Amino acid sequence: MLNLNENNNLNIYKEALKLATPIMIYMGITNAVGLVDNLMVGSLGTESISAVSIAVQLIFVYNLAVFGAVSGPGIYAAQYYGQENKEGFWNVFRLKLWLSFLVFLIGTLVFKFYGQNLINLYLQGSNSGIDPQLTLKLSDEYLQMMLWGLLPFALTQVFSCSLRETGDSIKPMGAGFVSVVTDILFNYLLIFGKFGFPCMGVRGAALATVISRLLETITVILWAFWAKNKNEYITKAFKTLKIYSSNIKEILIKSIPLFLNEFLWAAGIVAVSQCYSLKGLDVVAGMNIAMTLHNLVIVIVVAMGTAIGIIIGQQLGALKFEEAKKNSMLLTKFSFFICLVVTLFIILISKYIPEFYNTTKEIKELAKNFIIINAAYLPVQAVLNSLYFTLRSGGKTFITFLFDSVFTCFCVAPVAFLLCKFTELSIIAILILVSCLDFIKIIIGFILIKKGVWIYNLVENR
Repeated sequence: MLNLNENNNLNIYKEALKLATPIMIYMGITNAVGLVDNLMVGSLGTESISAVSIAVQLIFVYNLAVFGAVSGPGIYAAQYYGQENKEGFWNVFRLKLWLSFLVFLIGTLVFKFYGQNLINLYLQGSNSGIDPQLTLKLSDEYLQMMLWGLLPFALTQVFSCSLRETGDSIKPMGAGFVSVVTDILFNYLLIFGKFGFPCMGVRGAALATVISRLLETITVILWAFWAKNKNEYITKAFKTLKIYSSNIKEILIKSIPLFLNEFLWAAGIVAVSQCYSLKGLDVVAGMNIAMTLHNLVIVIVVAMGTAIGIIIGQQLGALKFEEAKKNSMLLTKFSFFICLVVTLFIILISKYIPEFYNTTKEIKELAKNFIIINAAYLPVQAVLNSLYFTLRSGGKTFITFLFDSVFTCFCVAPVAFLLCKFTELSIIAILILVSCLDFIKIIIGFILIKKGVWIYNLVENR
């Protein structure tokens, strides 16, 4: 149980919440936009729901690739900040810019020339009255429009992650709020053609997201430069775009496994979803409804993990090893109990969410069951994410690579494929069985944390 009577424990919980709460609000607002998007698109029919769901999963891989590109160097940024090493931080910031731009170029080329091929992978199951050709057309329209938002997203991540590594989560949250208001407004105007705007359907939803992302990027950059002295860890990095760092090779060696981890993990998750689609487009539509709500609450897991990574990283950079070891376990338990409360709430409201969608009774029932399973799995994700960010904070990126993406790609995805392709099990039973595989990771993760293999200062004397 959590021990709330010790002042030191309370202080670390408060510190985590101070960092995590703005991230939760920011991501919650951003994902709330996804919920609103989904509800608006959901009123257009089942094909539109499925089309957007497929395109969003492909964009998800790109988003995680960008996150991996900035997160690897970010391990060093957090420790450089704890060490008060400005030159080191500036070089890491420039590296983030170059890496995220490279991901943007590759992502644009892949989606531009191979988008339809990727979408077709999700249209192999039974149709149940859903038009696969219309779904393909709508999904491709959405994806091609979203290409215009790839670069703004990458820049936003570079600035937002760097601000958080300096302990400032407020500016990214404010920029996210601006993005949300913009997205909801333009979704209404462009999806349905209100107040003289063209009626664009799913393309309108994509264009609204692009506009909101562009405005978010502009906002977070302007705010970062507004207080130049306060944000000198970022603003003064632009004295040059060249990277002057004696340990750039070391940073890249540590960062590549993390980038590959985020990319391959996302690809693995998308592959698992594609396996589920073999059970029919009804499953795709039902999962889209369930995942929209899940994405709204998963921000708690992600925000707590991010806060844990920053806190533990700063303590490692300051050579407070015993404190870091103790706090990693305290914060893991704290994250678990927060998510347990959220789980109970989601289960209580699970039957009401699907009723907002214009789709069949069967899809609504599937969505309700998916929501309950996702909610029950949330505390497990909280523990996994906390273990992952703790291991990552000490630069053990190869271990996290094995722990996360390798496990997903070579264990979870094959099991999902075999169960979907060669058994008559229901999709509900398959989803539960596949989710239970992550208990293997929890056991391994706790062993690694207890052994302290992650406790390491990356930036001492640099």
